[in-house]
Amino acid sequence: MGEDKVPLLQLLTPEGARVTGRGNSAYRKRIAGLKPEQLRGMYRDMVLTRRFDDEATSLQRQGELGLYAPSRGQEAAQVGNAYALAPQDFVFPSYREHGVLQVRGVDPVDRLEFYRGTDHGGWNPLEYNAQVYTVVIGSQALHAAGYAMGVQRDGLVGTGDPAKDTAVVTYFGDGATSQGDVNEGLVFAAVNQAPVVFFCQNNQWAISEPTTRQTRTPLYKRGEGFGIPSLRVDGNDVLACYAATQEALERARSGGGPTFIEAFTYRMGAHTTSDDPTRYRTTEQEEIWRKRDPIDRLRILLENEGAIDGDFEAELRAEADALGERLRERTRKLEPATKTQMFETVYATEHSIVSEDRAWFEAYEAGEPTDATYATSAPAGAASQTAVAQQGGTR
Repeated sequence: MGEDKVPLLQLLTPEGARVTGRGNSAYRKRIAGLKPEQLRGMYRDMVLTRRFDDEATSLQRQGELGLYAPSRGQEAAQVGNAYALAPQDFVFPSYREHGVLQVRGVDPVDRLEFYRGTDHGGWNPLEYNAQVYTVVIGSQALHAAGYAMGVQRDGLVGTGDPAKDTAVVTYFGDGATSQGDVNEGLVFAAVNQAPVVFFCQNNQWAISEPTTRQTRTPLYKRGEGFGIPSLRVDGNDVLACYAATQEALERARSGGGPTFIEAFTYRMGAHTTSDDPTRYRTTEQEEIWRKRDPIDRLRILLENEGAIDGDFEAELRAEADALGERLRERTRKLEPATKTQMFETVYATEHSIVSEDRAWFEAYEAGEPTDATYATSAPAGAASQTAVAQQGGTR
């Protein structure tokens, strides 16, 4: 596809220098007002996200987590995007948006409950305006489009009140663009002018398949095909990701509809801890992208502008070490939820069918007779499921 010829928004070079010149002046204005403490905050969240990532990977290798999806190399895309969010905005992650959740304030230990198998989610989405991890590839795009349409119908778009107008962001990878759910989400968002930002982190590998096996055109053009304003940004440039997202969110909140952003980045680690990337990509390619490390890029800028010093770095290392220790200690103490918890999280209020299911399950667990009572009160097909369970199967 000639990736080097595709238009790319970049505001911070791989060498850590601000991009100057006539181009992209509107985006440069968006970052001109960022104060040193805000840039330090971005750097801090990127560093802590990577430490979380390293610790979670180690915990999985030690048998403390069933699986884990690393985000190493994608910290700038996620943190830059999340810094543009307003408190009332709502996000729908996939299973890799650890940096977004770091900025949103989700407890690091809660983020690992899902991977440890002790909870279906790990946190209350309404507390952070952040949905729980989504494993079904691309389904969060439909969830986000639907939620955005609800926000629109609730009158929370285009009011002119910055504390009220709301936008939605959904995150997915390059491979997810081949899924029907993502394309359906784009259709619904486009025709309804829903206030949603589709943030595609193109880390160039859909597990073991390169992007060239997914598409013949740059991914941001997918959005254009649906009539959605779209652009590609340097996903290792935290400032570009921030500026592009800020513009898209302002458009969404004002009633201007959706935006598609492709953050061109690189997954420096494995797809998940069950993956071996050495089987499908070269060490030479990995080394090229290590030299484009998003954290190093921002650190160099901060050093050159006198925004950080040795004391700040030492404090941040100490904070990262404390995070690692807390993760190791508390994660190992996480206990599985009760078996009946699954009945408590289906609906917000009590539902008669779910209550009957729970009663049957509790009787079954207690070794009490279930076939007669369950067959008369449960929905059609339930009696046959009871028979399967009594024969040693699972319901």
